[in-house]
Amino acid sequence: MHPLPRQMRRSKQRGFSLIELLIVVAIILIIAAIAIPNMLRARIAANESAAAGNLHHINTAEVLYISAYPSVGFAVALTDMAGNCAGGVPPTSAAACLMDNTLATATVSPGKQGYVLTYTQTGAGSGFRVLNDPTTSGGSGVKHFFMSNDGVIRVNLAVPANANDPSI
Repeated sequence: MHPLPRQMRRSKQRGFSLIELLIVVAIILIIAAIAIPNMLRARIAANESAAAGNLHHINTAEVLYISAYPSVGFAVALTDMAGNCAGGVPPTSAAACLMDNTLATATVSPGKQGYVLTYTQTGAGSGFRVLNDPTTSGGSGVKHFFMSNDGVIRVNLAVPANANDPSI
């Protein structure tokens, strides 16, 4: 018998075959197909939780605002409860420094954490109402939130919420 030529004896496989690489890619795609929808649902849940928390923060700021400025009543705009009071600048009814500017200006897209606020002072300062709706319904959030000066946060799954919807 003749010995095998040198090239054939050294033909030990180096690296991965195409089939092995395709199997690894297929496994990664299966894992991604399972993980991505779960991640999106978790993101929506986080946005909705933050939206309800932001309404709670607005309610707290409103109570502090009306206590500090009873002659004004509830704030005319969300930006009245924000402002920059650093460096010894005293708060005023137009810049009360009760909330951060990011939340006070979340009235235009992209909003804050996937939600856009709509704020209205009612009854010449005796009340207010706030809507907090997802920027992309089904994408950034599913729930629509509503709160008025009673401090109860209400939710609707289909359309912007109102005072007749159930509370959360």
